[in-house]
Amino acid sequence: MKNTLLNKAALASGTVCLMTAMMGSAHAEPTGYNQLTFQTETKEEIQNDEVRASLYKKAQSTDSKTLAAMLNTSTNNAMKIAKRYPSVTVSTGQQRTYPRYDKNNKIIGWTGQANIDLKSTDFSATSQLIADLQETLVMDNLNFGVSDTKRDALEQKLMTEASRAFQQQAKSLTRAWDASGYRVITVNLNTGSNYPRPMYSAMSMKSDSLESVPSQSFESGNSTISVTANGTIELSK
Repeated sequence: MKNTLLNKAALASGTVCLMTAMMGSAHAEPTGYNQLTFQTETKEEIQNDEVRASLYKKAQSTDSKTLAAMLNTSTNNAMKIAKRYPSVTVSTGQQRTYPRYDKNNKIIGWTGQANIDLKSTDFSATSQLIADLQETLVMDNLNFGVSDTKRDALEQKLMTEASRAFQQQAKSLTRAWDASGYRVITVNLNTGSNYPRPMYSAMSMKSDSLESVPSQSFESGNSTISVTANGTIELSK
């Protein structure tokens, strides 16, 4: 009886080993011989269609509570103005408060700053909103880029082109090495963007001789979107 059980166990174990060996044969690992690693790249220049901006209010007070109230009031007023421009996405940005010291290292007051961030593909509305906000806020930064929707669509196209370029290069290398064919070991697709420095003409501060700040003239420029395909093939002799 024991021998029968042992034989059944051995048979089952042998079957598992045989199945494992067969599966290993079906998914053979690369040999490591006749392998080539290379990279192809496709890229396209595209006009920036999104503007991002950040403005801030800086204030000082002898106590932190009063300072917080000043910054919150300024932020709330800015958000009210921004509601006139529904095509512009507005959000409260970074806010920080830090103490001011005298020569004896004693706290004599507080300084704080609150930021407002803008994002939109509507350049005209954003330009006017920035001008309105600069009545009480100061421009921190302004830059241009490609919106997610536009970038994603272009990247999908470039991924296909990069894949085809990789295959074409693989075929060329196969002929160059007098091989009969090839198989792909690994391929990685990577995306990248090259955004230029922002270009704009504007008045960053209100002039005493003007009742309001003029709107800005935007020159959004272009960005370069790229996709690289890098990987390894194994040549067949």
